[in-house]
Amino acid sequence: MIEPQLLEQYGAVHRQYARGEMIVQQGAEAVFYYQVLEGAVKMNNYTEDGQEIIQGIFKAGESFGEPAIFGDFPFPANAESIADSVLICLEKQRLFQLLADHPQVSLSLLNILSRRLRFKAILAREMKGYEAEHRILTLLQYLKDKAGSQDPFVVDIPRQTIADLPGLRVETVIRAIKSLEKQGALKIEQRKIML
Repeated sequence: MIEPQLLEQYGAVHRQYARGEMIVQQGAEAVFYYQVLEGAVKMNNYTEDGQEIIQGIFKAGESFGEPAIFGDFPFPANAESIADSVLICLEKQRLFQLLADHPQVSLSLLNILSRRLRFKAILAREMKGYEAEHRILTLLQYLKDKAGSQDPFVVDIPRQTIADLPGLRVETVIRAIKSLEKQGALKIEQRKIML
């Protein structure tokens, strides 16, 4: 995460988005660097038959959309606020100047982008080669590791999102979670999944 004060020094502005409000549509030109201050944002797109594919969920302290900025291509997915959110937005050329002036911030962003690429590689492998239970457990373990959480880790995303990330149906996720609970791989307490 880039410190908000540093972003503001380069002209960043705060923008508020209501839950369900579109921030960027797939195919739009990458004009701004976005960082979540409050709330949450999902990046998604849809298959031809209308099935949603969630590319990522970004919460306070996380940024999104950088590949389109650095690669100079249109946004490959939509960005939608999934809670009332406040974002800090910095115009692309000003971001480049900030990164030139602060190389350590560039290295930090490279680290974040590398971790996201690793996550995409894990999901791609899971979707191609493993059954639903394995996919779900791998996803939940990744989320736990990303949060730096000790035991117990409470999964704070809905089952539909758990389904959308590794390309499953929500009914499959519900059955697999029950099976994983019976195996002792996770717990369910007050409808919350705990790892």
